[in-house]
Amino acid sequence: MPHSDSLRVTDRTRLRRAHTRGAFDRPTIDAILDAQPMCNVGYVIDAKPYVTPTLQWREGDHIYWHGSSASRAIRASKGAEVCVTVSILDGFVMARSGFHHSVNSRSVMLFGRAGIVADADKVARLTAFMEGLFPGRAGIMRPDHEQDLKATTILSLPITEASAKVRTGPPCDDDEDYALPIWAGVIPVETRTLPPVPDPRNLDGIGIPGHIRDFRYLGQSDPACS
Repeated sequence: MPHSDSLRVTDRTRLRRAHTRGAFDRPTIDAILDAQPMCNVGYVIDAKPYVTPTLQWREGDHIYWHGSSASRAIRASKGAEVCVTVSILDGFVMARSGFHHSVNSRSVMLFGRAGIVADADKVARLTAFMEGLFPGRAGIMRPDHEQDLKATTILSLPITEASAKVRTGPPCDDDEDYALPIWAGVIPVETRTLPPVPDPRNLDGIGIPGHIRDFRYLGQSDPACS
């Protein structure tokens, strides 16, 4: 489904500080969502705030996440206002003063009312989730049992109220501080994948599938940001 290139700025998504780091265009927002599956979902139970880490995936104009149908976090989020954040750490920015230390990072914050994916659409959504991370994996797994699907709830959130925040580059010190004999710069941070570790209960003769052997973490930092 086609979407607007830029989202409307709301009171919740407007950046109060560091406005130049904010972005409301969908290409920037989508790229961060697609690069980092790990997210945090904020919700309220009995007037108290909670935040639960989980995995998200994007399909078009919505993000999705799933969990146990018995989960308190899932039950509290159904049809409720939630806040979902996705963030990627790219580096520690070392300045000449403590005040100007920072991090190079990419993040997205989304707001909205979480919807429930219908039972008839669960298999399609879960397949898209698996294939998005590990292309080819869904075709070799055993099909989900009916009880598996019953025990799983999938929630969705439209990408209609969101903003991205991105920082790259060296520290921004006070002009007079550049004359100080203090090292400054960036310590790059990167999440990377390591060689796969087989389950000791794998059957004899089963090799590592290509989608496992060739897997690469999409959230790897852009070298230009380092």
